[in-house]
Amino acid sequence: MTMAEKAGVSRNPFERIFAALIDPVRSERTMLVLLAGYAAAWSLYGAIAKGSQDLHFDIGEMFAWSHQIGLSAPTHPPLGAWLVRAWFAVMPRQDWAFYLFGILLATMALWIAWRLAGRYLTPEKRVLGLALLSLLPFYNFHALKYNASSVLTPFWAATTWWFLLSFETRRAGLATLAGLAAGAAMLGKYWSIFLLAGLGLAALSDPRRTAYFRSPAPWLTIAAGTAVLAPHVFWIATHGFTTVDFAFTSHATTLPHAAAGSLYFLASVLGYIAVPTVLGALATLPSVAAIKDTLWPKALERRTILIAFAAPLILAALVAVPARADLDPLWSMSAMTLLPVVLFASPLLHVNRTAAIYLLAFAIVLPLLLLAASPVIALVIHRQGVTNYASHYRLIAQAVEQAWRGATDKPLRIVGGNRPVVDGSNFYFADPPATFVVTEPMRTPWVDQARIAREGIAIVCPRSEPGCVKELDAHAARYGGKITDVTLTRRFFGSSDTPVDYQIAIIPPR
Repeated sequence: MTMAEKAGVSRNPFERIFAALIDPVRSERTMLVLLAGYAAAWSLYGAIAKGSQDLHFDIGEMFAWSHQIGLSAPTHPPLGAWLVRAWFAVMPRQDWAFYLFGILLATMALWIAWRLAGRYLTPEKRVLGLALLSLLPFYNFHALKYNASSVLTPFWAATTWWFLLSFETRRAGLATLAGLAAGAAMLGKYWSIFLLAGLGLAALSDPRRTAYFRSPAPWLTIAAGTAVLAPHVFWIATHGFTTVDFAFTSHATTLPHAAAGSLYFLASVLGYIAVPTVLGALATLPSVAAIKDTLWPKALERRTILIAFAAPLILAALVAVPARADLDPLWSMSAMTLLPVVLFASPLLHVNRTAAIYLLAFAIVLPLLLLAASPVIALVIHRQGVTNYASHYRLIAQAVEQAWRGATDKPLRIVGGNRPVVDGSNFYFADPPATFVVTEPMRTPWVDQARIAREGIAIVCPRSEPGCVKELDAHAARYGGKITDVTLTRRFFGSSDTPVDYQIAIIPPR
């Protein structure tokens, strides 16, 4: 055995992984294995750590939409619900499958970020950047709650990747892919308009813009995106633009609050990226010149990338003020794809290999440590309690089905209640019914009074929710329904959570 071979054997596992990741022959295969382990570890963590509660009602709403909608959901475009329907066409209807789905989308975004970083970073910087990106909660903790924001993460990543490639190469295929991904992002959430505006601004600010806009590339991108969006646009245009109204009104606020909220949004974004930024600085020890070159690069190509990263976030903050909209910092979760390139692309930065290996080791070990702690986390959550009755959704579904079977032999087609209860419990019915939010009927336009009279309905409300109980009483009086009381409590590891009293109104079909 040669000295080089002996040195290789003596290296610790993380040094060997780092060496494989910077090796052009082994890097892609090694990263795929690591990302597969990442997805498995975080999915298991979600299934175990959240084992003392049921799926969040935002997740349940996506599931409820998946078997009700066509070209649009009531409050958002339809992509999130379409993906759920496709996923559960092949996967079992279990909580762990939903957590796996959310983490797979985030992992796909990490893989795209890895591929994109390979175009602009040295191998050492690429490994360091992806390791730090994986520490952001957007790709793990927040990804476990599948909703209209988390579904954007891989589609923003794909749009950014293909757009930059099409801008630099002006190849027709890449331009078309960029348009398809952009259209899909808009079908996920209208928030994606800021991604498109930011990428457009980046292209306009680049000296290569003339060659780009004289080529077929931008027009192919626009055409492909328009083709993807056209059916949805036609649908909302013929159905009252309800999703557009929701986008403008659901987060409306006053002008002072909008201004303060925009500053808070930008400060929160800086807070989210603070950990990878600080750890990256420790691994590179940048000079003042390197910091200046990172904040405003001398190289035009890197400056375009910086604008593509920052412009969507800054534009959103600027638009929110005159629009009097309150921004949620979690909406920035899809905008992090270019962070490794922005942080490490400066040629004035040099990676300390030992520090990079330690950070890679930390990124690999952290999910495993949290997975080991997940049973304890579940028990702590159970004892502290959860909001919005999240520990009872499965029990609510069972209680409603039992009450319905006791009143009629007809199938249960509609379940009503307040939004957390009705959306949260939908996933747990043997044959998921249509949902009817009695306090916000615009959220469930597929149910009206004629359908209730024809098919019947079960309405369930916590007794502590007066608005919901009022609607339950009104429907029971109108249709002659029977009201029963039930107290539910969840047991986990031998202990019970706080009991909650519910009312269930059963209105059989006429």
